[in-house]
Amino acid sequence: MNDVLAGARWRSESGAPRPDRVEIADDRMTADVAFRLASGGTALVWRGDFVNARQLLSAMGRRVERSRRRVPLASTVDEFRRHRQARARRARILGMLLVPLEDGYEVPLRRAPDVRDACREAYGESDGPSVVALRELLGVVGAHEWRRKGVDVPALGAKIHPHYGVFSPVRGEYVDLVAGAALPSAELAFDIGTGSGVLAALLARRGVAKVVATDADDRALACARDNIGRLGCADTVEVVRADLFPPGRAPLVVCNPPWVPAKPSSPLEHAVYDPGSRMLRGFLGGLPAHLADGGEGWLVLSDFAEHLGLRTRDELLGWIDAAGLVVLDRADIAPRHPKAADRDDPLHHARAAETTSLWRLGRADPVPQR
Repeated sequence: MNDVLAGARWRSESGAPRPDRVEIADDRMTADVAFRLASGGTALVWRGDFVNARQLLSAMGRRVERSRRRVPLASTVDEFRRHRQARARRARILGMLLVPLEDGYEVPLRRAPDVRDACREAYGESDGPSVVALRELLGVVGAHEWRRKGVDVPALGAKIHPHYGVFSPVRGEYVDLVAGAALPSAELAFDIGTGSGVLAALLARRGVAKVVATDADDRALACARDNIGRLGCADTVEVVRADLFPPGRAPLVVCNPPWVPAKPSSPLEHAVYDPGSRMLRGFLGGLPAHLADGGEGWLVLSDFAEHLGLRTRDELLGWIDAAGLVVLDRADIAPRHPKAADRDDPLHHARAAETTSLWRLGRADPVPQR
């Protein structure tokens, strides 16, 4: 291996391997040369001006877009797969432009911003010099700003402060559905896969006396506890580690699983992609054993996967029936996010047709309480 990275830790949240071929790059390198080297698998450690590195990254991104094939494909699912492949290729090429981080997360480049707090939030305390893709570092800084400023959630009447690697409630449709549904009980609720804690906080704000919020991800648990504390709901909401369900039964069990049954390309995508619909099927399969008599399970789910051809409505209804559940009611809401109106998006047809639903589920047959 080139000794340019010797003694520096390799950081990659996407799990990209440490590059084998590395060259030093600075302000003299053109975007064409950088794009050619990165496309061929050579990483570039930047030693020039930080602002110029950002401009170079943007220029490389434009070259990635120009090199994409845009021939229409026969099916939506094929278009989705090509879209994912194109995103992976873009991430791989742009991920080849690297910047050094000194011990303590200082960037030793001209006009570099102070990224120390952002890196500590994302990576923990520094353990020596490291090197990271500029693209990832910019994402870390952006996440830090979101966490600092917070995201307005109108249905909650407050802000949620998402942590790095935790899904942000920027799409308000699913929150609005939970805010508008009639509560079957105000005694106890489970929030399965709580993420930022937004739905748990919303249930508490709606008057549920006790909410148990679960997640299996360390970042999500820390994020949810932070938000629950900020919102003054710590006496009502308990955040616990669990793969899905906590022990016991509740009259209301809520779950907003990842909506797309595809393999995540990085740990940060687990909130969006659910391979084989594992979490969705696990929630449905385990729900009857965790519902109190007369209780309801609220499944919040988009039909985006159906429009992509990745899952059918009959499959979903079959899983509900096989779990011993019945559909009590369903509330729908149309998308409001900008991509739904972006006709240049390769998945525009599916996004424009998307509907997010709150499925109210009950047990088909009463199960004796233990």
